[in-house]
Amino acid sequence: MFCLRVGLTGLEEGRTLSSLSFPPTRAVGRGAAWYRGDCHVHSVHSDGELAPEELAVRARAAGLDFIATTEHNSAAAPGAWGHLATDDFLIVLGEEVTTKTGHWLALGTNPGQVVDWNHQVRDGVIDQCLDQVHRVGGLCVAAHPHAPYPSGDFMFPFRGFDVVEVWNGLWTSDRSWNADNEATLAEWGMSLAADIHTGSWRPAMGNSDTHLEGQIGIPHTVVFAEELSTEAILAGIRAGRSWIAESADVDVSFTANAHRRVAGVGERLATHGGQVEAQAAVQGVPMGTVSFHTDRGEVHRVPLPGDGAGVVRWDTTAGDSAFVRIEVRHPNGHVAALTNPIILT
Repeated sequence: MFCLRVGLTGLEEGRTLSSLSFPPTRAVGRGAAWYRGDCHVHSVHSDGELAPEELAVRARAAGLDFIATTEHNSAAAPGAWGHLATDDFLIVLGEEVTTKTGHWLALGTNPGQVVDWNHQVRDGVIDQCLDQVHRVGGLCVAAHPHAPYPSGDFMFPFRGFDVVEVWNGLWTSDRSWNADNEATLAEWGMSLAADIHTGSWRPAMGNSDTHLEGQIGIPHTVVFAEELSTEAILAGIRAGRSWIAESADVDVSFTANAHRRVAGVGERLATHGGQVEAQAAVQGVPMGTVSFHTDRGEVHRVPLPGDGAGVVRWDTTAGDSAFVRIEVRHPNGHVAALTNPIILT
């Protein structure tokens, strides 16, 4: 069984891929900054409702700086996306690998690259498939691990995957079609303590899994990257320098400081045994709550005012907390934003 296929005809293989109309891997962007993006998007080229042109327009209207094309079991079609990239809008090539025992995202693949999907856990080829993506600098994301449809439940071990998609689509109590994000978040949150201890923790990300109009950017991942390029965006996601927002109306800044040293999401803070102040500044979640989470679970909760904007703080030490992360929830309990951890040493 082969894990890598190239979706080109023999005639096309005789031409250089660079001569085909694929998106550039770098945009001008804003330099080192926070960029908003949706890395799980389907168009009419697989089972989506919208054409690439419509998706690009709606992504920009939703405040996104980048998207990833993740058609089911196929590469982005030559000429479909290249003309839609601009100086301030990046399009990352990818694929949703829809196996028989779970789906995953291959992000940052080469033009024409297709990862084989026709396998399952017992075939024992998943590591070979992940390696094919990693060899080209790509990122492997376990997608919607608790999706309520055949093959949606993720049965592969997370070992070898870089990231877990803990938030897929609308955060809702209706499990008839939507992924069970609450279950995935709990599973990921409980694994952090052991994974951080071994130095192999997997960051969380959130994506819309867009198929229909009105879905793109709900939610999306906000990534700190050195530039607006495929390489830099994937590096930020891989490092956990990111948080998840339900929309561009929500903004979060989360830091921890000790002895004049400051660390942000996904970073390590050397505390030298001293006191740590974790601080979150939130906007866009009226009457919401901010909760702080560590390897001891939820440790502190603070309400937000009616206008949804506030700064909340909580003190701890590295001895008490191996890491700290936050969740921001609406009054109905649905998540509005959540962050990757800041690691305390």
